[in-house]
Amino acid sequence: MIYPLLRKILFSLDPETAHGLGMSGIEFMHRAGIACLMAKQPAGNPVEVMGLKFPNPVGLAAGLDKNGEHVDALAALGFGFIEIGTVTPRPQPGNPKPRMFRITEKQAIINRMGFNNDGVDKLLGNIADSQFARRGGILGINIGKNFDTPIEKAADDYLICLERVYAAASYVAVNISSPNTKNLRELQKDDALDALLGSLKAEQARLAEKHGKYVPLVLKIAPDLEDIQIQSIADLLRQHRMDGVIATNTTLSRDGVEGLPNAQETGGLSGAPVFERSTAVQTKLAAALAGEVPIIGVGGIMGGEEAAAKIKAGARLVQLYTGFIYRGPELVGEAARAIAAL
Repeated sequence: MIYPLLRKILFSLDPETAHGLGMSGIEFMHRAGIACLMAKQPAGNPVEVMGLKFPNPVGLAAGLDKNGEHVDALAALGFGFIEIGTVTPRPQPGNPKPRMFRITEKQAIINRMGFNNDGVDKLLGNIADSQFARRGGILGINIGKNFDTPIEKAADDYLICLERVYAAASYVAVNISSPNTKNLRELQKDDALDALLGSLKAEQARLAEKHGKYVPLVLKIAPDLEDIQIQSIADLLRQHRMDGVIATNTTLSRDGVEGLPNAQETGGLSGAPVFERSTAVQTKLAAALAGEVPIIGVGGIMGGEEAAAKIKAGARLVQLYTGFIYRGPELVGEAARAIAAL
């Protein structure tokens, strides 16, 4: 019951300020050994996906811990896996503030953060200081391109990041679907995606031989896709033997929040209003993939019912972000129980 009280305080503050304080609070409680006051550990429900053994199928989506500063503290809340990032080769400040906005009436958030992060070297230093991965925890690292890298050279940034994070990651997520980096979603188009996936898979093979371990590669896609685009992406995922796909990122649509305060802000919409859109894309993607590439379902999971719905729609794993902000750590266990009940 502690989080609803904390949320009242945090939601009285600017969202980005509240985020920083919230993460500091989670870190403090972990270091003080009282993280159990925030959430009970979910019962074990192990699942094997992409050759990795997850203690439960409920993970944290990228974006909450961009620099990997709080991995151990977040893992103590019961997540089956943690995804950090999005990280870019060089540090960058992101878009001008304010750049995060709540639509509380609909349990939603709009953000236009713009891949603000301290760069891949700082992230790797933070991982080295944490215990989670060393103790067998599954750590995903989400990679992107710097804002000032021309789109025609975007693959260079992804290859730099892949090479740098490979040894530290359990899997690597390739983010080509954020709406907040100019032209990034152009990489989802046929020829551009074909070339990018080909380059990444070749580098993955080289790194697997170099390091003596195979690190899965997954692609994160947008919810704002036509059926023909979904089919094309599915075909390329299968053709290049990608290890997984995350469906989906935030949406540019404002369906369900029209006319509400902050709804006019530019950026990606997440939270409850994106659930139907993201799940519809995931369902079509699952049909097109026919089980050949595992799906991580994310988008609008605000309770156990939505988590279970993602699994029923073809996902093997799920991730939380905005629901975690609105509901707090209790959502992790609730989602895990709902999936186990299936």
